Amino acid sequence: MLREFFNLWNPRVESPPGLRQSGAVPYVVRDGRVVFLLVTSRRTGRWIFPKGSISDGMSAWDSAAKEAFEEAGVTGVVEAEPLGSYRLSDKGQLVDVDLYPLLVETQLDSWDEMDQRRRHWALLSETKRLLKDRALTKVAYRLHHRLMTELASQ
Repeated sequence: MLREFFNLWNPRVESPPGLRQSGAVPYVVRDGRVVFLLVTSRRTGRWIFPKGSISDGMSAWDSAAKEAFEEAGVTGVVEAEPLGSYRLSDKGQLVDVDLYPLLVETQLDSWDEMDQRRRHWALLSETKRLLKDRALTKVAYRLHHRLMTELASQ
């Protein structure tokens, strides 16, 4: 019971300025199936969602959309409410990353970081297998569940 509580508990921690980032969870719905766009990190090559520092003068969600454009070459409609967050260690500092859903409308053939990253579209089952961070998997599952519920009610 206690384990279940901690698995579901995800408080939003107030991070010092510069130690909070934002990321996008790019997705499309095709033939009633949710497909996620993953990118590789530059440092480790692991599959992740696009993320980075929040740009000065931008909202966290707009900054997340900017990261998706730079890292994955996609644009679309980003939501202003985060799906969830996770914590990572970056250069010895703990950084909290809020993730925002991004419904992809356009995918470019060339983009800023195309020589530094790979991108890959994946269904939920493959997304869960490719993402090494369990918190990222939970966010993908949460969005998938929400979208499938919305589709079922239409």
